[in-house]
Amino acid sequence: MSTEPEPASKDTTDAVDTGPDTPGTAEVPAPDTPDAAEPDAAEPGSAAEPDAVEPGSATEPDTTEPDTTEPDTTAESAAGSGDGGEAAAQVSEGEAELAAQRVERERIERRKAGKQGPIDAGGKLSGTAADLLAAVRAVESGEKPTAAVFGAPEPARRPAPEPVRRPRPAHPEPAATPAGPVGPAPETVRSVRDVLAEGGAPESLAPQTAALLGEGAEEALRADPWQLLRVGGVRPEQADGFARALLGAQCGPDDERRGRAVTVWLLEQAALAGHTALELPRLTATLAQRGVPDPDAAVQGALAEGEALAFQDALDEPGARPERAASGAVGGSDGEGEEGESAEGEGEERPVRVLIGLERYALAEESLADGLARLVNSPPKQDGSTPDWERAAASAQGSAAELMRAVAGHGLVLHTGGEASLAEPAALLRAAHSLGLRAWAAAPGPLGRDRFAALLDDPSSDSPSPVPGQATPAAPATAAVPAAVTVTGLLTGAEGPGRDADGALDLDLLVVLDAPQLDVEAGALLAESLPDGARLVLTGDPAVLWSVGPGRVFADLLAARLCPQVASRRPDPGPLGELVSGIGIGELGQVEAPGKEVVIVPVRDAGEAVHRTVQLVADSVPRAIGVPAEETQVITPGHGGAAGTRALNAALKERLNPGPGRFGGFDPGDRVVHSPAPGRVLPGRVVGADADGLHLSCAGETVVVPQDRVEGSVRHGWALTAHQALGGRWPAVVVVLPGDAVPALSRPWIYTAFGRAARHLSVVHGVEQALPRAVSEIPAKPRTTRLPVLLTPQVPATD
Repeated sequence: MSTEPEPASKDTTDAVDTGPDTPGTAEVPAPDTPDAAEPDAAEPGSAAEPDAVEPGSATEPDTTEPDTTEPDTTAESAAGSGDGGEAAAQVSEGEAELAAQRVERERIERRKAGKQGPIDAGGKLSGTAADLLAAVRAVESGEKPTAAVFGAPEPARRPAPEPVRRPRPAHPEPAATPAGPVGPAPETVRSVRDVLAEGGAPESLAPQTAALLGEGAEEALRADPWQLLRVGGVRPEQADGFARALLGAQCGPDDERRGRAVTVWLLEQAALAGHTALELPRLTATLAQRGVPDPDAAVQGALAEGEALAFQDALDEPGARPERAASGAVGGSDGEGEEGESAEGEGEERPVRVLIGLERYALAEESLADGLARLVNSPPKQDGSTPDWERAAASAQGSAAELMRAVAGHGLVLHTGGEASLAEPAALLRAAHSLGLRAWAAAPGPLGRDRFAALLDDPSSDSPSPVPGQATPAAPATAAVPAAVTVTGLLTGAEGPGRDADGALDLDLLVVLDAPQLDVEAGALLAESLPDGARLVLTGDPAVLWSVGPGRVFADLLAARLCPQVASRRPDPGPLGELVSGIGIGELGQVEAPGKEVVIVPVRDAGEAVHRTVQLVADSVPRAIGVPAEETQVITPGHGGAAGTRALNAALKERLNPGPGRFGGFDPGDRVVHSPAPGRVLPGRVVGADADGLHLSCAGETVVVPQDRVEGSVRHGWALTAHQALGGRWPAVVVVLPGDAVPALSRPWIYTAFGRAARHLSVVHGVEQALPRAVSEIPAKPRTTRLPVLLTPQVPATD
């Protein structure tokens, strides 16, 4: 590791107050707060990434902004959006992508509505937990809980259902054009604007509010002003001020409407932090911090109104046998027979946890568990004889052979490893293709897709070849080579094999790359879309940052051990591979870098960090390493602050592509990232602009962004956050760590950022000892999910 001679001193940037480690407890600055203190959630698209929550909230320490595009995510930013806010309610460019999710959620809701019987388990709860469970059962039966309901005996419990194949939704046509605007009527927007003005709220929130609340939005707001909390970016204190202006003396902290609204808001904030549900004690404690006098009543009110769901999960006891854990998870059933009932009665009471969650994520986890259990319990389709698979495995090397043998006999296989291990799923795809299987690879984004497509195009390579900084088009499907697609393109039909007559994906083998990026909703859509007998391989590096959306699908599956797991033994080569591998196990050691593969650049403050970053990208790296500026990527923890992406991109544009920014702040040649829908990030360059909008070249395709969506979905892309950079690799990477980045640092963040470099890594270092301390002491923050519990009763226990 080489170090430039400038001395380092502690950065003088204001530190960020970490606050309590509870969802929703971090305060957002007032509208006039300087940019240095602005949380990343205030930027467009912040609604999906856990790192968007302020340090100290229930999220990972990374404060980077999510890779999504939701405009007007704060009341203060919306106040200056003008007519642009009204366009947010119109159909977005990601309509085709979101249509598949809507159809799948409708299918899940119909299936849930058809289920009979109460929530599993619950016979040994008492006190508040039993009250909450009874409230849920009453809501499911169509009644409103009363005092009598909470004292009623529990109905009989049912066993976990056997995994069965369910009808799949017909694939929506991605090219379909809406017949007309689906946004709220102009008169509705006007009436909502009047109410907002009366309550002192920004009138630019009117389109979003009207779209959320529908035609009766004005009446809904007057009847319950805290409905304003449903608008993205609005916080409880802002909704309280709006309610006081409308209700006057009738407004108080003990208002049950406020309690329900804050409960749902906290659950939404927890989802931004990656949780699919919250434990009841944690939720009630945070409600108390938010000034709710009776947290239990607030939770019960949310359950009674169907705004949230309650669950209880049996906790595993140390040394418990898997079959007993599976039985305890569902609390026994009439179908288990007298012997099962006897065992239930004689066994000791098992500890349980009560969870509260939003229906959207609860149903997604349930659907995902059902789909995965079907794959595990169903034998894979016999495409290719056993001797053929064995011959293919015998011709492979190392763990690639293990992967092929596992896939030959199982419907679900997990594969782990670093960048070099991508050669193994590539070898698997080629082997499956040669055996006549319809084999495809899907990555969460175009960066991962193009990286893997380049590897597939070079079958002689034993390790992934470096991918240029500018993405190239994915290889088309041919008769000779399997193809790589994006998950979104696969689900919508824009890429990949399309759907069969039953609505299932028309394939035999699907390899999902960068699997840690899958959230529960994307995972559920994939699992339910696979045909019977298909094989699914999830492959990825478990040490990188988790998904932007809620859940930790890959980590939960690894922990559940319900299917074969193949760990690659192929190490990442060179000094960069050695450095990143050490970080993965909590060690930040010195590495020999004779070719200047790793360079540390100490800085004293954020201003110097920006200056040195521009110098590295524009001069030092091209001159000393031979990597041009267009193939160098800058990565920093957040968007705000004196050395966040906004400041860095402004400085880099001024040096690399100066211009007046006549197209909404952009000029032809600008490096950008475009987010057409939540969770999607497309790197590209500005080509031009006209009356139709801003013209971009993204991943080899021409994209036109309408003028009214440019501000909310396009940003400069010379500097990215680590989550935005996930899935990509560049010849050279400059990681910027200013002093105010300390609360954002964690082992997964550093591992992810440093691992994006293929040939050279420069670290602009202003955090002193916080860097090694983060590597050794700060792992990923845990996420509360229900997937392991849902999988346990559906997968047969093995000896």
